[in-house]
Amino acid sequence: MTEPLYRQDAYLRSAPARVLALTPEGGIVPDRSVFYPTGGGQPGDAGHLRWDCGQIDIATTIKGEDGSVVLIPAEPQPLPPPGTEILQDLAWERRHRHMRVHTALHLLSVVIPLPVTGGQIGAEKGRLDFDMPEAPGDLAALEAALNALIARDLPVTEDWITDDELAARPALVKTMSVRPPVGQGRVRLIRIGAGADQVDLQPCGGTHVARTGEIGTVRLGKIEKKGRQNRRVTLLLG
Repeated sequence: MTEPLYRQDAYLRSAPARVLALTPEGGIVPDRSVFYPTGGGQPGDAGHLRWDCGQIDIATTIKGEDGSVVLIPAEPQPLPPPGTEILQDLAWERRHRHMRVHTALHLLSVVIPLPVTGGQIGAEKGRLDFDMPEAPGDLAALEAALNALIARDLPVTEDWITDDELAARPALVKTMSVRPPVGQGRVRLIRIGAGADQVDLQPCGGTHVARTGEIGTVRLGKIEKKGRQNRRVTLLLG
């Protein structure tokens, strides 16, 4: 397994690691990773690796087998063999924008309290698809409510519950298309706000900003119809 440093500290930009293995497709499996692997609508991280005899750019990161993380080189070139000590450098600006968009999408699911049928995160924008038979009449009011939540500068923290506790609280799961990973005994929750100021709590394995104020002002694009009851809402970073 690869130790998920990205989950322990989403703000960690660089860290040493050791190469555990190389995949037949040319991927690099480290024993610990600052790179987030593609999942939950969030793209895999990019960056580069350095070691005594070379360096290589990483185009993206994916999940491997048995809890491993696989770093995908941008171009074919000699790879560090298993056992090599490497230094991981994250493409931080890109990742941080993913964090801002991801947290903003959690807040979007607060101002539009409907089941989520899909979603995607990018460095400039993100979107959520909702089970929404009719489009809301006042998009400007939704945008204002979303930016008001962001401006409250609420803390964003994590918590954990057991698989059984999650099964007993199905309302925590807002997404209809992607179910939280279960089977490992516990599930990670992302909480926005605390105590009486809590506004959201839902399962999530992605990376987030520490406070909502870090997101900055956002804009909402037009609401697109994607099927009889499915509507897509796009969010853009300011």
